[in-house]
This record gives sequence, structure tokens and C-alpha cells, in this order.
Amino acid sequence: MAKQSYGNDSITQLKGPDRVRLRPASILGSDSLEGCEHTFVEILANSIDEAREGYGKVIEVTRFKDQSIQVRDYGRGCPLDYNEKEGRYNWELVYCELYAGGKYNNNEGENYEYSLGLNGLGSCATQYSSEYMDVTVYKDGFKYDLHFEKGYNIGGLKKEPTQEKRTGTIQRWKPDLEVFTDIDIPLEFFTDMLKKQAVVNAGLTFKLYDEPSNQRFEYVYKNGITDYMKELSQEKELTPIQFYETETRGRDREDLPEYKLKMQLAFCFNNYVNLLDYYHNSSYLVNGGSPDKAVRNAFTSEIDKYIRAQGKYNKDESKITFADVQDSLMVITNSFSTMTSYENQTKKAITNKFIQEAMTDFIRKRLEIYFIENKMDADKIMEQVLINKRSRESAEKQRTSMKKKLSGNIDINNRVKKFVDCRTKDVDKRELYIVEGDSALGSVKMGRDSEFQAVMPVRGKILNCMKAEYARIFESEIITNLVRVLGCGVEIQNKHAKDLSLFDLQNLRWNKIIICTDADVDGFQIRTLILAMLYRLTPTLISEGKVYIAESPLFEITHKGKTYFAYDEKEKAKILSGLDGKATIQRSKGLGENEPEMMWQTTMNPATRRLIRVMTDDAKKTSDYFETLLGDDLDGRKALIAEKGHLYLDDLDLE
Repeated sequence: MAKQSYGNDSITQLKGPDRVRLRPASILGSDSLEGCEHTFVEILANSIDEAREGYGKVIEVTRFKDQSIQVRDYGRGCPLDYNEKEGRYNWELVYCELYAGGKYNNNEGENYEYSLGLNGLGSCATQYSSEYMDVTVYKDGFKYDLHFEKGYNIGGLKKEPTQEKRTGTIQRWKPDLEVFTDIDIPLEFFTDMLKKQAVVNAGLTFKLYDEPSNQRFEYVYKNGITDYMKELSQEKELTPIQFYETETRGRDREDLPEYKLKMQLAFCFNNYVNLLDYYHNSSYLVNGGSPDKAVRNAFTSEIDKYIRAQGKYNKDESKITFADVQDSLMVITNSFSTMTSYENQTKKAITNKFIQEAMTDFIRKRLEIYFIENKMDADKIMEQVLINKRSRESAEKQRTSMKKKLSGNIDINNRVKKFVDCRTKDVDKRELYIVEGDSALGSVKMGRDSEFQAVMPVRGKILNCMKAEYARIFESEIITNLVRVLGCGVEIQNKHAKDLSLFDLQNLRWNKIIICTDADVDGFQIRTLILAMLYRLTPTLISEGKVYIAESPLFEITHKGKTYFAYDEKEKAKILSGLDGKATIQRSKGLGENEPEMMWQTTMNPATRRLIRVMTDDAKKTSDYFETLLGDDLDGRKALIAEKGHLYLDDLDLE
């Protein structure tokens, strides 16, 4: 096939709806569900702008079963009639022309002082990318109706007198599957978006009706971001919530025009809830931009200055970082400006230099005064940030130490003491027996199938990992050796060591991890301590069903030269009831005293052994039991023993 020539006629221009329908990502950020969701944001933004100017305090949203969306406001009503200045109808400009709108002169305060819908793209881009769109406007005693299909108007503008006293705009549209790859916007997107808008638009009421689920939602925050912070902080503030606001003017460059900026700041310190939320002209800034840089700079520098003034840094200690502050910080900024530079049309970050500088200066000054006027709060903040810093540095040292201790393959040049490997390299077949003590090692080693069964002895009662700090846990040679034998690393649950986890299930060297201890009180305690270690350091191994307990028989019953094994009293009685004549009953010996043949038959032979898989169907319940039995809850442990202890008296050696 011959290539076409590339000449003057090769250049074409997209016209009308094709400007959006063929390239939605260039306007709406994406041709996927994210772009579809942004059509709703654009329409909602126009209603919010009206309400914030004082026209209508309620905005109603409906999510329909056919995946269409409706937004109704009670503002002044979008102008749709003939525009003498432009020589065209306003409905054509608003819904059929990109970069046409009533917000380009907002810096002079002509229409909207602080506008979210600024670029004159939203209504048109939404209409062009819709399967259909219906617009109804009540304004100046008239009702106006428009209908669009796939970007084209059908039937022109219909205008008729109305008795409706309330003004406002109703827009219903269905995003087009020919434009977007997905139009099924989840309910959670609408609830999350409307809640956020209620937070930053104090006093505005947002109502949502979801037709598919027949649910109704309403969001209103009378005091805006401070009410929202109270809701999130769960009354666990380290310091009281502070709120400040101010207005100023400035410019991003000397040769650029001056614009207005309004700033609101709410913050508190909280060790249970952390939050960094930034809003600008009601748009939630996922990526932050200028406000995020201002918060990071101001909080870090002012707290560092206070620490230095109080002389609380140790000799040669490094300065705090924002990570140390963020660990205990809840902050919301809510800013508005008459000129805004967004990263792109999706408004996920702003880049204004003046906004960054003004917010940094504003926050620093407010913090400086706050620290002077509230020394007790300032001292609490200083002490907590220093704790966060030193915990982070300790965690980093732990990580380095752990890497050294836990890295490396288990080979002849890097052997774990007394670990006995198996021959196969097939992980799906390999089994690791964790046995109690060196004496058990001998009988288990001799009784195993060395092709696929390996043995790791644990000498004595290991450290209680539910109570110990990580630093102490990894000082234990038994624990670090066992973790190295497992091969998968560890999972660290510590807010100051979020990046410390070295766990990777793909690196686990075993299909089954089998805990094998004596069937007596000491054996049960060792088993519990091993389980506690695995639960604390590698909980995924339990949740993935990799951990087992090998049941050891309690009784050996000999009858006419044949030996039977009973694992509990009930089973012993059942065996005896089936035997005629006298039988010899003997309490089973410890693992170290068993003959290899018995070990194979009762504990290691896959055909005859009994394994109990350790499960965590109820992780919370499991955690609570571990904490009661092995943690610091002494009162809980006493109560449990008083309630259940008599059930286990038979297992104790009371002689």
C-alpha cells in the first residue's frame, strides 16, 4: 500500500463536538472513568460558584439508574438569551464554545470574585462528551429549555413564561460510552466529593439522591473546616484545634497583574489521626502544589526554631524534617484567589508562586504567635515532634541492622547454627519443623524424610514478642536465625517505621511451617511463644495458612504386641473400649525420648500424622487473646485465669 503524501492538505482541524469527543483527555484529563467523573466536577463547580456569591444555599445532585447525572442549584440562572456584545445566543457560548464564560474578569470583581469553574471549558466539554444533555433554567420570570444529543443541539432554545418564583439551573446529562471507556461512576465518588465541598463551603447544603439504592445523603458544615477537623480528630487532640484566616493581594511576577488571595488554616496535633488536606477555590488538591509546599516549609521551620530556642536538640543532633511533624499533624488549608494557575484542567494542584509565598508567611507568623501565647501547647508539640524524629532515626538504624542480620541465603558458608536443611529445592514440597530443644532435634532428624523435611531447633523459652520492642526482638539470636531460615523477611507494624518492613511472601522457602513441641505445659508455652513471634513478625504466614501445629500423642497403648496412640482422653477411652484383654497404658515421652520410627509414624509421616492449621479468621480476636495472655494486660489475664483456669488443672504437674 502506497504511503500518502504529506502536503498542505494533510493538516486538518477538529471542529465542534469532535474537539472533545475525539480527544477527551486533553480537556478532561482522561478518557477513562476519571475523565467521566470530571464532567460532574465541572458542572458542580458552576453551581458552587453561584452559591458562594450568595445566590442559593442548597445544591441538589441525583444519580440515576441509567448512569445519567443531574445537578440543580437555586442561583440566578445561567444566562441563555441573545448576547448583543458577542452577537450570539449565550446558550451557544456556554454549551457549544470552549473558552467562553462569565468568569474571565473576576479579578476586577465583575461577576465571580473567587471561582472554581474558571476556564470556560466545563459546561461545553461536558455537553460535547455526553450521549444527551438537558438544561432547564428559571430566570427573570421565564423557563428556558435546551436539549443536546452527542454534542449537537436539537430543537433550539425554548422559552416560555413561568409562575416559578425560584431561580436556578437544572442540568442532566449522561456521559457517552463512545467518548469514555467507563461511565459507571460509583456512589462513593459522589458522597466523597459532596462532603469535601460542604467542608470548604461553610454553610452550603449539598443533597444527594441515589436512585439505584434509593438512598439520600445531606452534607453541611456550619463552621467549615474546623467542624470537619473536629469530626475527624475523634476528640483525641494533643493540642486544641486552631483556626486562622486572612486576605491579601499580590502577583506571581512583577510584570503580571495583581490578584486577591483569601486563606483559611485549621490545624491541631494528634497522635491517632494524621491529615494533610488542601483546597483551592473549592477544588480538592490531590497533589497539593503551592499550599503543600507552604505547609511543609512553615511548620518545619517554626517548630525547628522553637526547639532551638528551648535548647532541646542534643549535641550534634540533626534538625527535624517535615516527616517528623506530619506523624502527629492534622492540617487543612482552604484558599481562594481571583487568579489561579492549575497544573491542568483537572485542578489537582496549583502552581502560583505568590500563593505559596503568602501562605508560607501567613502560617509562619500565626505559628510564631501561637507558640508565644500557648507555651504548654508549644512544649507538647516540640516534645512529640522530637519523639517522632528520634523514633524515625531509631527505625532507620533498625532497618540497617535487620538487613545485615536477616539477609543472605542459608548455605554452607552462611549456616544457621543446628539448622538441618532438606534436599529438595521445590518450595511446594519443602516442610520446616520447628522443634523444642536440642534433644528433640536428634529424634526428629532421624525420624524425618530428609528429602523434603528440614528441622530447626528452638532452645528453651524464646522471647515474648508481644511485649518486647523490635530492637530487643532482633537482638535474639534464636529469633533472627529462625527468620533467616524462613527466608521471607518480617512485617513491621510501627508508624515510625512504615518503610522498615522487609517481608516478601515470594521469598518464603517452605510450603509448611510446622511447630512441634511436647504435649505438656512447657511445650504448650513454647508453642504459644513461637506462634506469638510469627503473629507479630510474619502475620501473613498465618493468614495464608502456612503455619501448622503437629499434634503429639498423649498416650501409648500396647496390646498383644501392637502399639496404639491416643491424642487425648476421649480417644484413649475409645481405643480401650475396642480391645479385649489387658492393655498397657503409658504417658507419651517427650520428643527427645521418642524412637525415630515413632516420630515418623506419629508426627512426620504425611499419611499418619495430625497437623492443625493455624488460622486467623478473626484477626482482632486472635490479637486480643495474644495481648491478654502475653501482653501487659495483667488484670485481663487474671480474670481469664479465674474464669478458665480450672479447665486446665489436669494438664499441670501437681505432684
